[in-house]
Amino acid sequence: MRSARIGVWVVVVIVAGILGWLSFGGNKASQVAAAGPYGVPFTLVTQTGKPISEQAFRGKPSAVFFGYTHCPDVCPTTLFELNGWLQKVDPDGTKLNAYFVTVDPERDTPEIMDQYVSNVSKRITGISGDPTKVMDMVKGFRVYAKKVPVDDKQQNGDYTMDHTASVFLLNSAGDFAGTIAYQEDPDVAVKKLENLIKKG
Repeated sequence: MRSARIGVWVVVVIVAGILGWLSFGGNKASQVAAAGPYGVPFTLVTQTGKPISEQAFRGKPSAVFFGYTHCPDVCPTTLFELNGWLQKVDPDGTKLNAYFVTVDPERDTPEIMDQYVSNVSKRITGISGDPTKVMDMVKGFRVYAKKVPVDDKQQNGDYTMDHTASVFLLNSAGDFAGTIAYQEDPDVAVKKLENLIKKG
């Protein structure tokens, strides 16, 4: 009986030790995963057809928004607001970069992106490219994006995109530094961008 109890306690100690090690190792792995630039390497093109990579998110802080040109309200509203915030916090355009990455590369060619973004802002750079590469980048930045048919009955192929509506903030090293939520209080949004610039 006593030996049976000892055996049980030995098993308990071993299991506790394993769980403790896994917990420590898991936390350490999470810290390593969280360290370094946010997202994944990518090679795409800007709205003017120039090559662009993750290196564009280095050197100075960046505000990055993922959306699409057929978006009925969230995207145009966010881009318009972002442009206004940029004018307030960095009127000369020397301290902060801003990007609009399409989540609908099948329709959002660089030419379409150029027409769309240019009508809203001269401070925001559109990013598009090969659809597969674009979506790899979107997923790598942990952005939700899903194609939703407008009307299954019509079967005309028209669709919208459900997608993450936050603006991602990256510091000058490309590390994740926070977000600006959709319909964020304007004063709060401006303060977040000011802090992003201040921290570099």
